[in-house]
Amino acid sequence: MRARVRSLGPSMTRSMQSVAEAVVSDPAGCAQLTVTALAERTGTSEATVVRTARLLGYPGYRDLRLALAALAAQQESGAAPAVTVDIAVDDPLAEVVAKLAHEEAQTLADTAAGLDLTQLGAAVAALAAARRIDIYGIGASALVGQDLAQKLLRIGLIAHAHSDPHLAVTNAVQLRPGDVAVAITHSGSTGDVIEPLRTAFEGGATTIALTGRPNAPVSRYADHVLATSAARETALRPAAMSSRTSQLLVVDCLFVAVAQQTYERAAPALAASYEALAHRHSAR
Repeated sequence: MRARVRSLGPSMTRSMQSVAEAVVSDPAGCAQLTVTALAERTGTSEATVVRTARLLGYPGYRDLRLALAALAAQQESGAAPAVTVDIAVDDPLAEVVAKLAHEEAQTLADTAAGLDLTQLGAAVAALAAARRIDIYGIGASALVGQDLAQKLLRIGLIAHAHSDPHLAVTNAVQLRPGDVAVAITHSGSTGDVIEPLRTAFEGGATTIALTGRPNAPVSRYADHVLATSAARETALRPAAMSSRTSQLLVVDCLFVAVAQQTYERAAPALAASYEALAHRHSAR
């Protein structure tokens, strides 16, 4: 929950941030409060409390209270892992491995818990039926875009990843209804990714955004928004590294679900790609 609040914090209003900070700082206390009592405690309104609960991934306040009660019980029992991601320069290698493994696992769990399955399903359907797929990403997100494009190509879809902003826009101009454009940006405010997505959106293509900030500028031009989570940024582990973990999970979810929907076409295409590369993996 802390990771989700960190990730969504910049997209929250001040009043919603007050509610979110209250529940993560005192889950046991807040679990005992009615929606009215929590609103009074945080100086907000009942509507704000409910909106915050939904933004955090819960259908309503009752579900948030249940999650807070479970979190409080876990903390009281000592079941929560003692390891943290605060890696010091002089940490032994074994501790570095343990801390990173824990944080990676938590990031994946947070992303899975917060993923909107309705949005995911709609994105999968659009990709499965697409005539052409363009994918935009810069920096670390470009690597994720390349991974998605390569996966889709292996199952017979026409997909191209663009990390050059100029080429991204010139390709986006060609997209029409029946095509799909995917923007990957953790911040949700990367101009070089938003511009081609906007161009594709205005041309009538179906647009998808993978972002850690669901209410960021990129969402204005996205028909479907897939929210990702990220581990806390530290001096030794920049945000680009931690956000890529959650982005790759969503990419795998998209790929597997698309392969399921297009199995009659995907299975032969995948087999053909394996066969074409088999001689490159054989011992010489």
